[in-house]
Amino acid sequence: MSCQKIRTFSHALLQKSKSASLCKVLKTSVAYCGNVASRGPTTQIGKCCEDGQSCGSNSGIQPAGSPAIPTSSSPANHRQVAGKKRKEVSQTLSERAFTTAPKIDSKTYLWSRYNEMKRLVHDLIPPGVCNLLNPSIIHANNEVDLDKVEIYGFDYDYTLALYSNTLDTMIYNTAREFLVKHYKYPEGIGKYDYIPNFAARGLHYDIQKGLLMKIDAFHYIQLGTVYRGLKPVPDEEVLELYGGTNHVPLEEVSGFYGKGPVMKQFMDVFSIPEMTLLAAANDYFNSNDIEYDPGHLYKDVSDAIGMVHIKGYMYKWIMQDLEKYILRGDETYAVLHRLASHGKKLFLITNSPFSFVDKGMKYMVGKDWRDLFDVVIVQADKPHFFNSRGKPFRRLDSNGDLQWDKIKSLDKGQIYKQGNLFDFLRLTGWRGSKVLYFGDHLYSDLADLMLRHGWRTGAIVPELEVETRIVNTEQYAQGLTWLQALTGLLERMQMHRDPESKKVLQDWLKEREELRAVTKNLFNPHFGSIFRTCHNPTYFSRRLCRFSDVYMASISCLLNYDLSYTFYPRRTPLQHEAPLWMDQLCTGCMKTPFLEEMAHIR
Repeated sequence: MSCQKIRTFSHALLQKSKSASLCKVLKTSVAYCGNVASRGPTTQIGKCCEDGQSCGSNSGIQPAGSPAIPTSSSPANHRQVAGKKRKEVSQTLSERAFTTAPKIDSKTYLWSRYNEMKRLVHDLIPPGVCNLLNPSIIHANNEVDLDKVEIYGFDYDYTLALYSNTLDTMIYNTAREFLVKHYKYPEGIGKYDYIPNFAARGLHYDIQKGLLMKIDAFHYIQLGTVYRGLKPVPDEEVLELYGGTNHVPLEEVSGFYGKGPVMKQFMDVFSIPEMTLLAAANDYFNSNDIEYDPGHLYKDVSDAIGMVHIKGYMYKWIMQDLEKYILRGDETYAVLHRLASHGKKLFLITNSPFSFVDKGMKYMVGKDWRDLFDVVIVQADKPHFFNSRGKPFRRLDSNGDLQWDKIKSLDKGQIYKQGNLFDFLRLTGWRGSKVLYFGDHLYSDLADLMLRHGWRTGAIVPELEVETRIVNTEQYAQGLTWLQALTGLLERMQMHRDPESKKVLQDWLKEREELRAVTKNLFNPHFGSIFRTCHNPTYFSRRLCRFSDVYMASISCLLNYDLSYTFYPRRTPLQHEAPLWMDQLCTGCMKTPFLEEMAHIR
């Protein structure tokens, strides 16, 4: 949607809200005028409404029964009234802030405001709003000038090479077989098939309690997203399990690399089959009333998933059928050739073995793919590669065999194994913001590079494509806009505290919870969006913003931008800035009780 459409939409909503005068609503339904929250009934309601005066203004209108305040500005007069009137004025102000709703038909008034806002939301969303977001754009957390980037680095799996969902099923099935045959788990677990849309990236797992859950940026568990096995845990039980709260202390949530003493956060795409297998095994034991140690189960499932990689099963599947598993290889080819043709230096640092990377790159880029890269490093053992000085570089010959000569330089056309970033920086001199590295794992690929070494970082988040398509649907746009508007109404009308009003507000709160559930289920019926809880960013989002300068669905998004393009992060409102931002006007989520009266300052 163009900026002009947004401005037109915002202006129309504001004007409509102002023109649908409160007085007109109230004349037929309630004998009431002025600020509902802060003023009592007025003796001049008919006059103010009929004369078209602003109901939000108290100019010339004196609330009935209020003390007459002298108009003289002389010091003597002020001294005369100071002692006597200060208490009365203070009491009046206190009553304005804390009074219950006036003696009017508040229920009718509240529902009239509800219906008015619902009409605004329905009528004033522009037709093109549902195509607002483009899944191929790059999102900026920090300002990045590509003209100053001279060196581009890449991870391999889920960065240069994107894989089909078929791979998740294969990993799950093979690890499940390991669990039953190698670790001697009950054969009943083998009857649990892979559930493609059960888990989502970024979830936390309580190792000792055997619970999978989503946690927000403030370390609060999102109630309704806690699962024991494949079954949701009631909110009341969650609160009981965590000592009467849904907050998880910082030291328990996770360490720097996503694993604390209590919680493990699953951050890469490969972890989705692992979460699903954990849920299936937990579900089997719980459903059959079999006692077990959740901590041991976690370790065994983790080891079984690891066996799939260590024994090379995943590499073998992909190498035997590249076309089945690797997606959009032509886009990887286009990105790398474009960068190289513009004189950019390229390097690859991956944990995968050379034979696997070589076959995949030949499939996507061609047999001469190594000519595009200035440095290629395999089996790097990230994240230790980025934070430890331990392992030296070793060179591999053309057959992939290890050579034992001392590495004095990192040369183009050669393949290197292991090593560490400190030697990499010393041998290449590639430091600071002239380097931009892309990876999919926020901890293993990006965290150290940004926080310790000052490189620019780009996060690859394949889930963005699916989530963007959902955000672009009419159901989401209408639902979220009304959810925001309803939240705004709840915030503004909460001062109505008579029994009838409280019942109305409870109905609104119930509708708000239903809207939240519907919005969540659009993304994932179990855990919702990987980026948001009900109203806060997820813990995953917090890390995404902290460890990446830019993020995108795939590296092919780079093809949409000139290599001298500058990415500017959007200035999003802080909470104390919110009343001054037009998006608050658009949604009706207004941060002051009577924004209409303040509209003239915008």
